[in-house]
Amino acid sequence: VTTFKMPEDFGSILDKQVIGPTTENLIKSDFPEQSFKPKVQIAFQTLPGQCPRKVEVERRRRLYLTFDITELLASKGIDSNQLMPRHQNPDNMPTIEEKRDPVFPIFLPLKIFDNKDYDCRTPEEWISLGLEPGSHDRKPVPGKALLPTDDVLGHEDPKSQTLIYEWTDVGVLDYDKETELYLVHKTDKNGQVRDEKGRPILNGGITPQG
Repeated sequence: VTTFKMPEDFGSILDKQVIGPTTENLIKSDFPEQSFKPKVQIAFQTLPGQCPRKVEVERRRRLYLTFDITELLASKGIDSNQLMPRHQNPDNMPTIEEKRDPVFPIFLPLKIFDNKDYDCRTPEEWISLGLEPGSHDRKPVPGKALLPTDDVLGHEDPKSQTLIYEWTDVGVLDYDKETELYLVHKTDKNGQVRDEKGRPILNGGITPQG
């Protein structure tokens, strides 16, 4: 009978018995799987010879993963660091003869140029992607945000001349209808969205204490 007795650390023994490559996703993510899937306008049941819905979703997912917003803007000659309006020093304004940018500094926020006519999802639909079937906890949704590299000064004075803005991987936690702003949290080096204690941030960061 002792022949069939399982060792206590049976799980660790199986982990060591890795033979060849695997298709299992070994990277733990704080984002739901459906939050990476693009929205497609294809019927769930297709006729023979037509591209199945699942195949089209996977094709677009892989295609969109190859895009990088920093490279796309740079290809059009746009410096992402100059997209944020800054405080101007009237005593040190560049002249046309100096040929320094910006002669006419940026002073209009990007929000003025925002157009939602062709958005594939509403903000509420984006946030709802964090809800997994059978779970009451809403996880963050992956996204990119133009944020300062210095978090402390970025909160104190987001228009400071010394700040450097970069497109950063974030987890979208919540959306405010009144201000039309998203609440985001930067991902760590492992691509996860965690609080100061290393716990996953759920339900927009709301805890029983507030």
